[in-house]
Amino acid sequence: MNIKVILLTFASLFFLGNSTSRAQSQNNDNDSIRSIIEKKRAYNNRKGIGYRIQLYNGSEKRVKTIRAKFRIEFPSIETYLKYNAPEWKIQVGSYKTTLEAARELREINKKFSGAIIIPISK
Repeated sequence: MNIKVILLTFASLFFLGNSTSRAQSQNNDNDSIRSIIEKKRAYNNRKGIGYRIQLYNGSEKRVKTIRAKFRIEFPSIETYLKYNAPEWKIQVGSYKTTLEAARELREINKKFSGAIIIPISK
């Protein structure tokens, strides 16, 4: 009697596992899913992925002063200087989501008011 129960359980698990793997492979072969994934990859290549916090944009002298102050207050956060004629920009951090950036922004705004979250662009 115990052998029949064990064999029945084994057979049930085998068939259930087999049907689940077939369902997953059918979903992965779907052309519309592939199309969406390709569109997302193309968008990410064009626009970039993630967010940064921009502290200031303006004159080179002021940007470098803010950068020095920021490095003293937040030494563990990376800083980035960008130049788009005629303005310089100081951006900090690299965040995957706006939520992650917003958490950091609360702390940064205590020392550097006017900071904003911006998407990373290529």
